[in-house]
Amino acid sequence: MRTVCLWSAGKDSCFAYYKAGLAGHKILSLVNFTTNAGKNSLSHGLGSELIKRQAQAAGIPLLQKAMPKGAGYREAFKDLLEQWKKEKAIEGIVFGDIYLEEHKVWIDKVCRELGLTAIMPLWGKDTTALVTEFIKAGFKAIVVSTLAEFMGPEWLGRKINNDFVTELKTLGNIDLCGEKGEFHSFVYHGPIFNELVNFTIGKKVLKDKHWFLELI
Repeated sequence: MRTVCLWSAGKDSCFAYYKAGLAGHKILSLVNFTTNAGKNSLSHGLGSELIKRQAQAAGIPLLQKAMPKGAGYREAFKDLLEQWKKEKAIEGIVFGDIYLEEHKVWIDKVCRELGLTAIMPLWGKDTTALVTEFIKAGFKAIVVSTLAEFMGPEWLGRKINNDFVTELKTLGNIDLCGEKGEFHSFVYHGPIFNELVNFTIGKKVLKDKHWFLELI
């Protein structure tokens, strides 16, 4: 199936891309939404130039599009995908969602209205099994933001590996994939990449009840 993949630069969208490819889908492009200023991603706050470097390291085409946050997002999303459907003859969209039912309801409704298939390779999977499989497959990622009430700044920059998973389990109230927004990640190497993504770690910032790690 001819598809595009929604891309946050984090582990779930990356793993969904990987699994969709293994299932035989032809992914024409990654789609990354930015703020209206175009400097940062809408989802994780990462720099748009960093995400371009990530896509280049993977050798995957990337479309970055400024999108409204909140009101207007749904229609802007539909307009963009309608355009891709007409111009590129896409048949589906790859999503990295795992179990939040309200997300799936939104996805299913929008895709039905667009006449496109929602491809969700991670949906319904156990999150412990997913993060373990992600690590075992050879992906390399670090934590770039956390929800401050659950995880402090000491978690920023941590590599997502077996030690990370073991320590995260001791907290007891954190989903191991961060599916409820407890943490977000940036993937810098793995089986979809031709080379390491170059980046430099900057400062840690507390903003809107989240800790963010600056990557340059």
